[in-house]
Amino acid sequence: MQKSNRNFIIFWALAILFLVGWYFFWQVKSNKEFATISSVVDFLPISELKKAKFKTMASFAEYVFQKDGEEKTFFLLFQNNMELRPGGGYIGSFGILKMQDGKILELSTHDLSNFDGRVPDGIIPPYPIKETLKVKDWKLRDSNWSPDFPVNAVKADEFYRLGQGQENFSGVIAINSNVLLSFLRVTGPITIEGYPGTYDSENAVLNLEYQVEKGAYQQGIARGERKSVMNLLAKEIQKKVFALSLREKMQLAEIILDDLNRKDIQLYFKDENLERQAMNAAWDGSVNKNWSSDYLMLVDANMGALKSDYYMRRSFNYAVDLSKDVPTANLKITYTHTAKEKDWMTKDYLTYLRVYTPNGSWLIDSKNIGEKKFGEDLGKKYFGTLLGVPLGQTKTVEFSYTLPKTAVENYDLLIQRQSGSGEVKGEVTVIYKNQNKMVYQIDLLKDWKLSEN
Repeated sequence: MQKSNRNFIIFWALAILFLVGWYFFWQVKSNKEFATISSVVDFLPISELKKAKFKTMASFAEYVFQKDGEEKTFFLLFQNNMELRPGGGYIGSFGILKMQDGKILELSTHDLSNFDGRVPDGIIPPYPIKETLKVKDWKLRDSNWSPDFPVNAVKADEFYRLGQGQENFSGVIAINSNVLLSFLRVTGPITIEGYPGTYDSENAVLNLEYQVEKGAYQQGIARGERKSVMNLLAKEIQKKVFALSLREKMQLAEIILDDLNRKDIQLYFKDENLERQAMNAAWDGSVNKNWSSDYLMLVDANMGALKSDYYMRRSFNYAVDLSKDVPTANLKITYTHTAKEKDWMTKDYLTYLRVYTPNGSWLIDSKNIGEKKFGEDLGKKYFGTLLGVPLGQTKTVEFSYTLPKTAVENYDLLIQRQSGSGEVKGEVTVIYKNQNKMVYQIDLLKDWKLSEN
């Protein structure tokens, strides 16, 4: 990666990993009443649920800031969810951050187009990467093919070592590109001297994509410097963040918590205690493998449709009938391509859709889909298909299937959100054995559980 992009990566790494930690850390340092970072949280005027979340974040900060002489190395995966992949978004670059006693020892950044050349050929990629993208060898850039981040983290580490990487990582952190918008929601709009337009919480990701891919050439900026705007934007955001009041910093901290809850930031630690805390907070991006009742997860993978996910809107209707001798489920998923014409970043949408259901489910009918794929993964059954949505059009696909009886005893439903999937609205209908019907309207901003609603 170009040197001009280095400060951008440093900023995001520190902001996401340590901004809240710094806040708590300095509270502890300046107030002898507090013995640990976690003890600060008890004095915050927030709900008990948020306190629990902040304590989890504080424990991560204490791990990083602890003066124990131990070197801690993090593998940072930068995912562009305008090109959606099962684990969040296309991985275009990664960073390696070394910390010791709360200080940065070293940061190296790598463009995957260069690094993947060091990964040996011959590893067959999962379907349909080879068949659709015409990519015959599996590499780090496609390592996040699972909807389960712990699986992806281990796979990314494996490809890193195949590429002759020498670091032993303390943790792996995936960051989706729209986390940028979280900061701008608090700092407000930002302008950059010498560059047109304004970057705000609505347009920043799109404007950056345009500036790097198209604007730089129109402005006569050398190819090697086209990402310099990212560095300049990071510096401007950094100035505004450090100037925020404590109230605004706490507001930003809560927004970062939302990003964690939405899986726009996913954490994996090799330390078992930290990984357990990340899992308990639902920040590890894992598929719930212990869930024994009804289950649903919709997983899309952009198959060469450029950055078209920026324009895609998804919704679903899920209806379960428990009054029948054999319980059945009907799922309708609607895709709307809001772009009207092809341009430098979008064209007709093509996705590889996988619908994850309880193991033992059986597909009995489907509508408006092509060739079907079936498999078992992560303790679930999935139905898969390649699906196209032309520019400016809407398409609805439908799956009808039976549910195993083990999944409907003491009925409950867990719907898990795919990282990077944006806003997804849904309707859930449950017809119980006594014919009572309940209907729920949901915004799938994070994992959703029926028994909690």
